Amino acid sequence: ISEITNFKMAAPMLKDKGSLQFEDKWDSMRPTVLKLLRQEPVTRAEWQDLFWDVHSVCLWDDKGPGKVHKALQDDILEFIKQAQQRTLTHQDDTALLKAYIAEWRKFFTQCSYLPKPFGQLETSLAGKTVSSVQKKNSPEDSIVRKLMLDSWNQSIFSNIKQRLQDSAMKLVHSERMGEAFDSQLVIGVRESYVNLCSDPEDKLKIYKENFEAAYIEATEAFYKAQAPQYLADNGVQNYMKYADMKLKEEEQRAMRYLETRKGCDSVQKKNQPVASQQFQLTECCVHVLVTAFKETILAECSVMIKRNETDKLLLMFQLLDRVPDGINPMLRDLEEHIKNQGLADMVAAAETITTDSEKYVEQLLSLFNIFSMLVKKAFSDDPRFLTSRDKAYKHVVNDTTVFRLELPSKQKGVAKTQPESKCPELLANYCDMLLRKTPLSKKLTSDEIDLRLKDVLLVLKYVQNKDVFMRYHKAHLTRRLILDSSADSEKEENMVEWLREVGMPADYVNKLARMFQDIKVSEDLNSQFKEAIRDKGHGSIADCVNIKVLNAGAWARSSERVFVSLPMELEDYIPEVEEYYRKTHSGRKLQWHHLMSNGIITFKNKVGQYDLEVTTFQMAVLFSWNQRPNERIPLENLRLATELPDTELRRTLWSLVAFPKIKRQVLVYEPEAQSPKDFQEGTVFWVNQEFGLIKNGKLQKRGKINLIGRLQLSTERTREEDNEGIIQLRILRTQEAIVKIMKMRKRISNAQLQTELVEILKNMFIPSKKMIKEQIEWLIEHKYMRRDEDNINMFIYMA
Repeated sequence: ISEITNFKMAAPMLKDKGSLQFEDKWDSMRPTVLKLLRQEPVTRAEWQDLFWDVHSVCLWDDKGPGKVHKALQDDILEFIKQAQQRTLTHQDDTALLKAYIAEWRKFFTQCSYLPKPFGQLETSLAGKTVSSVQKKNSPEDSIVRKLMLDSWNQSIFSNIKQRLQDSAMKLVHSERMGEAFDSQLVIGVRESYVNLCSDPEDKLKIYKENFEAAYIEATEAFYKAQAPQYLADNGVQNYMKYADMKLKEEEQRAMRYLETRKGCDSVQKKNQPVASQQFQLTECCVHVLVTAFKETILAECSVMIKRNETDKLLLMFQLLDRVPDGINPMLRDLEEHIKNQGLADMVAAAETITTDSEKYVEQLLSLFNIFSMLVKKAFSDDPRFLTSRDKAYKHVVNDTTVFRLELPSKQKGVAKTQPESKCPELLANYCDMLLRKTPLSKKLTSDEIDLRLKDVLLVLKYVQNKDVFMRYHKAHLTRRLILDSSADSEKEENMVEWLREVGMPADYVNKLARMFQDIKVSEDLNSQFKEAIRDKGHGSIADCVNIKVLNAGAWARSSERVFVSLPMELEDYIPEVEEYYRKTHSGRKLQWHHLMSNGIITFKNKVGQYDLEVTTFQMAVLFSWNQRPNERIPLENLRLATELPDTELRRTLWSLVAFPKIKRQVLVYEPEAQSPKDFQEGTVFWVNQEFGLIKNGKLQKRGKINLIGRLQLSTERTREEDNEGIIQLRILRTQEAIVKIMKMRKRISNAQLQTELVEILKNMFIPSKKMIKEQIEWLIEHKYMRRDEDNINMFIYMA
């Protein structure tokens, strides 16, 4: 029934279109509109009638929409005029603010309600269907809402906004001076600015151009007056606390009083990008509180670092990190301090650390820990400060001052090379002390040794000439494996893996791993060979001898193979070993390195019987007296008997007549000599029949002593060879890297080649410019590459 009735009602309307006029309806609509403006109660019937009346007038009166809009505008203006009169009766700024905000909030609330019944007006004025308008337009885009806000802006706000704004700024100033007030007064003014803009492109335009700009200006003016006075009265350190406190206060204040919605970036968070063409409050505060006094604050930095005043440095860092490039001088001060302090401490301890690798490494680690703690506490482990620490610490580790001054050069007649830090050699020595059976490794627990080895790797990370460490570490490992003097074989293998993890070259680490493999293979070979010898009836000698067959590529350190006349028992044993090895491994050749061999002999005299651990050279010398124990033999005859080179014979004899750890020497001689070089051709040696071990002041009739010491594996030429070998290997590595780059790039400039070369080689050593130039010339000469005919700084690869 309802549907039919509605249909009947619509029919005469269509028939009599134009008969319904605006004037017929406005008198009944207006009271409801006024009630809504005044926030007076409206019944449901009145609310619904208003919807229907607006709909009817806009549809049936052609001029209805315009008339409704005009009438509505007149009523809104009249209401605003009354509100203006109520507001302007107050002369006092605070009273004016309170009155304005009360009127504004009431009016702004109605801006959400009044437009709702006028939906048809919006549609008619826009000339579109209801559905499309509803889909497109949000309540904030409403024509009636815009009319209300524009009217308020033109009639009341634009006239008194300056007074309102000035009053709000005075209140904020009072708050900064410590006075209390109702913060809602400032917030209300801000809301007016934010909500009164009807510009669809930038809804915050009025707010930004007026309130925000005034707020930032007032803030800047306040601190320009306050900050210099505070600094003059209280000094830099107290001023930094003041600046930090005020920056935090202003950020919190801005969160209350400034607009923080999306698209409004007046409150800038730390590390946020600064918007172009926009004043930022935080940036303004940083400028007046920090940037303006940057130089004064930074002048205290180096003193604070020296005094280790970490709390003050942290505060300085937090302040200056807000300033573009503000911390760069702090980074320089930290670097300078680490270099100066580190080198000063090393020079002060030079006497100890240049002779004791343990003390040296401990000193370096102590410095590293001190500097790391400084960066952690003062700069919160900021990556930029960690980089500065690493750069400066690298300078300390690779410095040659201490060692160049304190260490006597053992090389004579060797061409002078650019001096380098002795750090890698001492690190390798320290590793050896930890991994070998030494008093140090015996007093430490397994975990402590692991910790110290990792400390060595930490320092090694900063060493430039890592190839020197590799060379010495390998030499020590060779000695430990051959003499079976490793404290823990598992730790030895762990160390190799750790070296791989810290980026040591793969070919070097693989050779170390091969050395362990050779030792294990040699153990199996020994047991098989001994069984074969026992079958032949030579069991007694087989039980006494152990053979280590080592891969020349992995183990070889020295080109020098020293000949020595072995005792008959060993001399006869060698051919059998070679014959057995040829049968099991065809195509391989054995080279005997007696320099790397050692053994235990039983020594008898009238005092007692002792087991002596000796090198093969020491054994050869002592066996000269095996058939004639009481004979005196001159140096010349010993040379003929042992067939050792003169320098090796002299060193070996010196180790038997002047071994530092024992009071009674194995051999005695005359005349007296101060060093091995002082032995004459006629110097006579004989077995000391009084030789014996003295323990706790008592002579022992039996015992065991190691006479090898540090003789093993080194000859007079070895150190010289080591240094030459390092340089030679660097030359080859440099050539190899240049060819590798050229093969990949085909064409490359000199500058780019040098950059890429350093990048490839930095894990081993940093090549000097002189070396790079020499190797480029050598490669050009040998047709690996050539210069571009048009550009001498461009190189071309030659296949």
